[in-house]
Amino acid sequence: MTSPIAFIARDRETTSAWCDALSSSMPGETIVPFADLTACEKAEVQIAIVANPDPAELAELHGLAWIQSLWAGVERLLTEMGPAAPPIVRLVDPELARTMAEAVLAWTYYLQREMPAYRQQQEQGVWKQRAYKHPRDITIGLLGLGTLGAAAAERLTGAGFCVKGWSRSPKTLQEPETYFGEAALDAVLSSSDIVVCLVPLTFETRGLINARRLAAMKRGANLINFSRGAVVVAEDLITALDSEHLSHAVLDVFDVEPLPGTSPLWSHPKVTVLPHISAPTDPDTAAAIVAANIRAYRRDGIVPATISATRGY
Repeated sequence: MTSPIAFIARDRETTSAWCDALSSSMPGETIVPFADLTACEKAEVQIAIVANPDPAELAELHGLAWIQSLWAGVERLLTEMGPAAPPIVRLVDPELARTMAEAVLAWTYYLQREMPAYRQQQEQGVWKQRAYKHPRDITIGLLGLGTLGAAAAERLTGAGFCVKGWSRSPKTLQEPETYFGEAALDAVLSSSDIVVCLVPLTFETRGLINARRLAAMKRGANLINFSRGAVVVAEDLITALDSEHLSHAVLDVFDVEPLPGTSPLWSHPKVTVLPHISAPTDPDTAAAIVAANIRAYRRDGIVPATISATRGY
């Protein structure tokens, strides 16, 4: 009989639904919420499936061989677990990439078709048609060319936008044109009408979009942040918007979530606030991928590809 698999999440409301989805994908496994594990079962657990877990609970599982995250981003888990964390496998789900690419395209259209300006006109009772801007005349600076970024690049180029992709290290895609490294970042920012952030949160990308880099952006440009809140310095962004250097920002991620009611971002006329909805994890597809990882581990004893603690992804 195989050892039980622990499921750990801070949000207890999602635990039952996730355990049901995971159990359906792995009928030969026993998925047990952490709160229901006996002391003997905790000692036997080799695998934990987690969704924003309490690190103190993970620390009670002394026999962990690896941790399967249900999110693509694992920076919080890495920070809380520290260097002694067991190997962490992040979720790599084509459905997640598709959903993110869909969101990037949707909110790029939102800015391309000047929806914020039309919203303001509605509030002011102004009937005014604005000149149409063709996608081919709009340059998108796409920061981050991992799995999610590559999918977004394909959707944007397919829609006719001029895309410039940037990453910290060299990446080769069929399209678009790609750039890498610090020296190229300012060039991408200064030539882009819309900058889309999809970089992972690491030591190098924390505060990446700060006052200096916002100043490097084209005057009147727009920003979409679908990566992590800490990638963009919120105070610097507000200053850039207030000075009219930037036109609008679409923000789906924040340093603190939910976004506190006292945040000036809620009421800022040039900010669209979204409640972290750009790429929700699909329980069915995620459960199937997790099940495949665990079946392979049970068969071969080989832990799936894990993230690099030094790189953060």
